[in-house]
Amino acid sequence: MTVASLTAVTKAGPARGVYLALALTLAIGWIVVAAEGGQLFNQSTVVSLLHVATALGLVAVGQTIVILAGSLDLSVAYVISLSTLVAAETMAGRDGNILPAVGLVLLVAAGVGLLNGLLVTKLRINAFIATVGVGLLLKGYLDNGYDGPAGKTAPAFVQSLGYQRIGPVPVAFLLLLGVAAAVWFALRSTRFGHHLIAIGGDPDVARLSGVRTGRVLVVAHVLCALCAGLAGIYLASRLGSGAPRVGVEGLYDLESIAAVVLGGTALAGGRGGVLGTVGGVLLLASIDSIFNQLEVDAFFKQVIRGVIIIAAVAVYARRMHRRAATRKAAA
Repeated sequence: MTVASLTAVTKAGPARGVYLALALTLAIGWIVVAAEGGQLFNQSTVVSLLHVATALGLVAVGQTIVILAGSLDLSVAYVISLSTLVAAETMAGRDGNILPAVGLVLLVAAGVGLLNGLLVTKLRINAFIATVGVGLLLKGYLDNGYDGPAGKTAPAFVQSLGYQRIGPVPVAFLLLLGVAAAVWFALRSTRFGHHLIAIGGDPDVARLSGVRTGRVLVVAHVLCALCAGLAGIYLASRLGSGAPRVGVEGLYDLESIAAVVLGGTALAGGRGGVLGTVGGVLLLASIDSIFNQLEVDAFFKQVIRGVIIIAAVAVYARRMHRRAATRKAAA
């Protein structure tokens, strides 16, 4: 088996199923909400849905990169919280500090991603343990240093990224689409993308094919952390200040993994893609929007989301088992 054959699985990508589920969810949601006297597709609801999708989507796109490589990042929630604080405190309410703040956030996020990658590749620590450990280090810093919101984001930054939109589409959602398009292109058309998929498919084959697996994994973790940093920048623009617990309270670590899995990316790596992840993000955001319109109890909402995720993983795992059995029989 070659690197090319390992990467071929992403060319088609199992994204169609999640978009079919998204369309079905929106159709049923529209009917149910209309029966209750509400409107699912008015402008305010659509804008709110896309704002929810933006923050989660940025994190999930980064999570897709590391999961495709057979790794994982559970520190992203704390990277988001830290990023909002770095952005807000650096801006200090002044428009002239926007670019330095954004640059510093990305630098800090890249540093966290580099640490994650080195722990996984150089010290051979399991990605789950390594990234949880880094997340706990960040949690300790945040808990010790902040009791509540801190700093103030620049007014122009809040207006442009946080609230400006083109029709019903927030400008920030266009940022998500741009990041997703860049990652899609990298996975499909660059050597890095092919090597990333090859490592997730079979790291030993990738290594024997000449792929520098350690370097690729480190870059994957850096890119994942950068995406979490972008999500933090966006949330800072929405909140107007830094929030030390926004990442954890938003469950962005688990939610991002759920979106990736719903999009058809295998947790073992080597199969899936960013198009499916975007569909998974939109599906989760749509479910939230429908439940909010129906004023569903928060506990029940989480139960339903959990059932949906478990069902999606079960269906996908069964499909992969059938394909593997078919290939084995054909051989």
